[in-house]
Amino acid sequence: MPIRLGIIGFGIMGERLLRAALDHAGEFVTPSGVWDPSAAAATRLASVPGAAPMLDSAEAVIAGCDCLYVAAPPAAHLPLARAALAAGRAVFLEKPLATDLAPARAFVAGAAGARAAVNFPMASSPAVSQLFAWKAGLTPESVAIEVAFAHWPRGWQQDAASWLARRAEGGFTREVVSHFLFLTRRMLGPLALLDAQATFPDGDGAETAITAVLTAGGVPVTLSGGVGTTPKDDHNTWTLNGQLRLRDWSFAERLADGIWAQAADALPNERMRPMVLRGQLRAVAAMTRGEPHNLATLAEALEVQEIVEGILSPAPRPPG
Repeated sequence: MPIRLGIIGFGIMGERLLRAALDHAGEFVTPSGVWDPSAAAATRLASVPGAAPMLDSAEAVIAGCDCLYVAAPPAAHLPLARAALAAGRAVFLEKPLATDLAPARAFVAGAAGARAAVNFPMASSPAVSQLFAWKAGLTPESVAIEVAFAHWPRGWQQDAASWLARRAEGGFTREVVSHFLFLTRRMLGPLALLDAQATFPDGDGAETAITAVLTAGGVPVTLSGGVGTTPKDDHNTWTLNGQLRLRDWSFAERLADGIWAQAADALPNERMRPMVLRGQLRAVAAMTRGEPHNLATLAEALEVQEIVEGILSPAPRPPG
């Protein structure tokens, strides 16, 4: 029987997951209720055929669900997660856990053993599964992560620019780079930040460029990202040993005779996304029932957050 999924926050991610639940994962989850204080969100929800009702409070959504999906801006993640766990519900969180590391660490420590996970969709990506298969027998020697944007936020995120464009909660390092750090952690092992630089505009705007050097399971990792560095809305590559790569979220490729060749079943991200979200929701149902799953754990999400916040607020280096 499908589990009841409550949704708090009906922005881009909340709507995506709701539509995925309705269109692709009905055997795993049934949306039971939504809450968002925005009138625009209520209007969008009303336009979704068969959607769950907009309830009058976060408390009502929690009371009526088996698992709460938290897709609100980052400052609300931990308060809502605590409320849901206290009510005996499972929790599926958007990243980051928080933007302040101290409460995130305290939450993860206090939630040990809880039915809780974080939405890093690469956990259910067929392209990532292909990379794991190709990696078998390969000795990891290096990883290079590159992300680039024509503008920030991206075109489809402009409705959320009030916080995504701001330094306090937004920025592409939290929003995009975190996914590739999760992939690196899953693929290679624990992350350690060695050096980082971030460039910010005047005022309270989010970062416009980053560079970082880190390790994952002892393997060297380089990271770079910037805004205004590509004509594309969003361009990214994750490359292992200069031989295997994930490009633009969904294309698994390997180098053969100097040419990058795609996996036979490669699809653009907009076509792969429904498959990925179906996999995520299947795992959410398993997590809610206390069964094994492959979703990102709270500990993994915290480790990624530690690196992200370290990049955005690098510790001073000694002179010389």
